[in-house]
Amino acid sequence: MEGMNVLDQKFDVVVVGAGPAGLAAAYYLAKKGFKTAVLERGREIGSKSIYGGRIYAAPLKEIYPNFNSMPVHRWVKKERISIMPDYESMISIDYQGKDAISFTAYLTEVVKWMGIQAETAGATIITDVPVTNFYRENNKVAGVVSGEDVLRSDVVVDAEGVNRLVLEASGIVKPLKPELVALGVKEVLKGDSKQIEDAFGLSQNEGLAWVFLGAATANAPGGAFLYTNRDSVSLGVVVLLDKAIENVKDHISQLVESLRTAPALKNYLQNLRISEYSAHLIPEDVWSLRPERLVYDGLLITGDAAGLLLNAGYTYRGVDFAAYSGYLAGKAIESAHTKGNYSAGALSSYEEMLEDSIVIKELKRFRKVHEIMKNSLLFEKYPKIMSGVMKRMFENPDGPSKAWDAINESCKENQYSMLKLLIDGYRMVRAL
Repeated sequence: MEGMNVLDQKFDVVVVGAGPAGLAAAYYLAKKGFKTAVLERGREIGSKSIYGGRIYAAPLKEIYPNFNSMPVHRWVKKERISIMPDYESMISIDYQGKDAISFTAYLTEVVKWMGIQAETAGATIITDVPVTNFYRENNKVAGVVSGEDVLRSDVVVDAEGVNRLVLEASGIVKPLKPELVALGVKEVLKGDSKQIEDAFGLSQNEGLAWVFLGAATANAPGGAFLYTNRDSVSLGVVVLLDKAIENVKDHISQLVESLRTAPALKNYLQNLRISEYSAHLIPEDVWSLRPERLVYDGLLITGDAAGLLLNAGYTYRGVDFAAYSGYLAGKAIESAHTKGNYSAGALSSYEEMLEDSIVIKELKRFRKVHEIMKNSLLFEKYPKIMSGVMKRMFENPDGPSKAWDAINESCKENQYSMLKLLIDGYRMVRAL
């Protein structure tokens, strides 16, 4: 590349991005003896790492033998789903389980922990380095470009996240379209562990994952969440970006503000103070967002950059899927090394392993959810119908209505066919 300063040092692998996917790949490869460099755009590891607040544990336990030292805040033992027809009332379903398979944590702490594991294994992590493009030799990715500098490598792992600036610059993907992503906005509300446990009825180390639909997103397609950390609460709103542009009149941050001050949540959030605010794009239509291929000559694409995030309608899975994809990318590179080259064919085991993994299996199982979540009726009409049913059953001055009568009357009040409601409900249950 004319005018580029090719650095003397060369690595076996260069990883773009020090998030869960990139650090898991670097950890595995460094352990296997590969000379590995991680280039991170942020000023420090974790400075650009944003998510809701919940992580599923099984994939991370497979990657890290010392998983027990990960900075876990609380293990999720309680699940709650609430329909909010307005900010003053809720219709909720609660579940308390025996076994916890997910936990809450600060992603900044988790990513820093993952960075320590990678560095201890021998990886080199360099922060405050924006990668601008891939470096190519003979039409093969052979390193990365940062400004006017070139860092060469035998293979590159792209783990840059949903803002795929390097992949866009290289022509592998097109710029993001609003209909492919959602916008998540989050506040962290600080207190102390006793406040959290008393307010939410939790024991020590026990956590709650709470999902809201309806007024929490100003009735726009999306959802809201609340996760209890050790001494704080993560409260956030996720809205489909194209629908938010069309339907949300206020600044998106106002949705979180309105949820935090909602009368229905007053007893849970009083006396907590705002300590953090963040916003983040989230892969939503993952099958349309996913690159045509995840493997090229000298290149593998992982994590959010590959669209590997699951929206199950009632929960998101992203951190564990990203980390696991990085781990599988490391395995594929190790396999290609034994073949003596890093062509797309030699690296193809990455896509094969992904297809056989929990990541793609779960994404396929829930692939219809995205279309359902675009249905504005789920967030506007249905909460009003459900609210009307509850009011007739529990706030009727003439005595409680029969459930069937309450449903029928509420459907008529909201000008909606009861038969259509039943059909829609059946379709949603099938998809979810």
